[in-house]
Formats: sequence, structure tokens, C-alpha cells
Amino acid sequence: MCLILFALEAHPRYRLVLAANRDEFYDRPTAPASFWDDAPQVLAGRDLTGGGTWCGITTGGRIAAVTNYRDPRTYREGAPSRGRLVADFLRGEMTPAALLERLHREGNSYNGFNLIFGDGSELLYFSNRGALPARVPAGIHGLSNHLLDTPWPKVARGKEALAKLLAARDEPAPDDLFAILADRTPAPDHLLPDTGVGPERERLLSPLFIATPTYGSRSSTVILIGRDNTCTFVERSFNGAADHPRTVKFRFTIALPVTFPVR
Repeated sequence: MCLILFALEAHPRYRLVLAANRDEFYDRPTAPASFWDDAPQVLAGRDLTGGGTWCGITTGGRIAAVTNYRDPRTYREGAPSRGRLVADFLRGEMTPAALLERLHREGNSYNGFNLIFGDGSELLYFSNRGALPARVPAGIHGLSNHLLDTPWPKVARGKEALAKLLAARDEPAPDDLFAILADRTPAPDHLLPDTGVGPERERLLSPLFIATPTYGSRSSTVILIGRDNTCTFVERSFNGAADHPRTVKFRFTIALPVTFPVR
């Protein structure tokens, strides 16, 4: 993913509300979200090049999502796929604490990333670019290609829109969340971050929904986890045709109680 907006224990009806865009080159082979044949408990899309995924959940309540940390100066060809961190956690039985320990040991072998992950009993955040790992506190959060809650224009704009929606709606609809993710408004030049790609590229990458001739928001994902343990998962895939998305929707009851205790 390249933008994750989420509200943790911030709505009376939902423990978690998550809305995210995956930005990628249009020609990178991708499978839309489904339950995996080789891991039937996993619901996620699939990167057919790297073998991992960008965001997913399981019937047992495990959830994970990754964003890249944008810093072309430190990018290394041949580094392991960051999407495999998500896939391995979803497929496996490793506790969040055990994964955190592994990331401390092995995280620097990957290019820059941010990972949000949990098993229904806690939601953790880790970045291999300097942020201290932490249990995510209750509230409304945003994550793009820097650290958690870095106030890039798209993050600030998305968090504000999500906060307004949740304050106004007892039952936020997936379409309302997709409308937030579809915002193509570029940031003013004076608010653009400097990540080493130049001002023109920064401008193209600044909207919540990115659309360029070869690269952009390939899919949008909405996940709602209710206080009754129901999960609604909706994905819209664009693949360069933003006006003609393919939509898949799943609804199921998570097998184990989801509590997400927070400080």
C-alpha cells in the first residue's frame, strides 16, 4: 500500500475502520482479493511477481498491511519482497511480538517499509527507517511513504476526511470510504515533501489517488471490523482504468474475539 487511513477503537460500531490505496506500476501482475487456495484462511490480493501481498486479513482475525518508505537514495535491487512480510504473517501462527523480534533482527535486509500488523489482541507498528516500534494507540491514523502519522498533505487530508465521516455516520458505508480514497487533489507545491524524487514527481504522487500514464493507485481496499466480530472487506481494482473498477466484496465472522486493547 502507499496510503493507509485507519480508525482504531474510534467508532461506536467498529473496532477498526481501514481504507487504503495500493500504488504500483500498472504492468506488475496482480491477482485481486480472494481467499487463497494455498492458505484458505487468508483474504488478500496477491502480487504475482514478488509472491506477497500489500494488505489482508484472516478468518481468525490476523491483519497486516505494508507501505514502502520512499527514499530512492537507499533503494537496493534484489532486496527481499516487503509484501512477503504481510503474506508470511497472515499465513503463519507467529505472534505479533515474535514478528516484532524478527523484524528487529532482519528488518534492515529489506528496502524501506512500514508494517502494521496484529492478531485481534493488539495492533503493532514497525518501520525499518528509524521509528520506534509501538502498539498503535486508539484514534485516527494515517500512513503513507514516511513514518506513521507523518503529516504529509495526503495523510492530513485523509485523516481529516475520515474523522468527519466517522463523526457524522453511525454506519459509515464502504462507498463513503472509497470516496475519500478517490480524491485526486494534488498538494500545493509549498507543502510537498522532499523525498529525493524531484518536485514534479512529488506533485504527481501527492494526491490520495494517484493517476499517471504508467503508475498509480491500482486498488482501493476497505476493511470494517465490527464490535460483533463481523468483518466486511471490499476491494476495488483499477489497473489504470479508474472509471471502470472491478469490485469484490466479502463478509464473514472472525472466529476469535477481536478486542484490540489500547493504551
